[in-house]
Amino acid sequence: MINDRLIDAGELPIAVRDFGGDQPPLLLLHGAGGNLAMLTTLARALRPRHRVITMDLRGHGRSGDGPWSWDAALGDLAAVAVQMELDRPAVAGHSLGGMLAVLWGQRHPESPGVVSLDGNPPPTRIAQLPGLDPEKAAAELARLDAAFDGARAQMGRTITATELPDLVERQQMAARDMGANEKVWIEGFRRNLVHKNGETSMRPTAETADSLRTLMNEFDLGSIYASTPTPTLTVLATRNLPEQEPFADLYAAHRRYLVEQAATGAKLNPRMRHLQLADASHAMVIERPDVLASVIGDFLHQ
Repeated sequence: MINDRLIDAGELPIAVRDFGGDQPPLLLLHGAGGNLAMLTTLARALRPRHRVITMDLRGHGRSGDGPWSWDAALGDLAAVAVQMELDRPAVAGHSLGGMLAVLWGQRHPESPGVVSLDGNPPPTRIAQLPGLDPEKAAAELARLDAAFDGARAQMGRTITATELPDLVERQQMAARDMGANEKVWIEGFRRNLVHKNGETSMRPTAETADSLRTLMNEFDLGSIYASTPTPTLTVLATRNLPEQEPFADLYAAHRRYLVEQAATGAKLNPRMRHLQLADASHAMVIERPDVLASVIGDFLHQ
């Protein structure tokens, strides 16, 4: 039986969904701008080998709002583990959730393992774009930064009653284009809507998005890979999302950097492993949930 509940994390409530079962516990974390509903298909695929618990990260879905920091988010995970009586949970996460997963591994060597599903900061420096002409790299980074600024301007905006049906229809079309479960996709879209005082807005807020952008831009995966005391697996994308195609050269160079970074970490640390998932973009949790469930399960049970 799937069970939804709110966990008291101290300064705010954290919404969780427990998929049940008596197998070893696994916390499954979504990415920035997402929520627990978006992991439903992957959670179901993992359930035969794990008791899967998904959660809305602070500022997302049905969880409360609060200042965003790595320490605060890790405290939320710890509160969920304690109050749900999860003994030494493994942690797997996508994107932002993947970064949280590897940080959990840094602080919890007793964990049986952590898995990052393309949990990588975006490119911000020329050194992160090997093989790309430096002048072109600088221009592409400036263009990408401007695109992120444009997306930020849409965060937390008010959605009019006449606009909402069109947005839902566009989400349905996106689900069909991605080959995703339409019902799950729409639940994920609606879960980030906030209805208050007769107005509708979308989570996360612009303030939360700004905090996350700063945290991710400053995130140093290389040092974590080299020093993690917990078995760690990072799964890397091998192709672009449609919205990344205008930056195809930049993202191809950045994927080379991410592979080099993970390979260096694996050479320095026997607990670190990595793989490139064939025919998978950053949306791998939607594109290849069954394959990921097998990869995660095999890694955690080895």
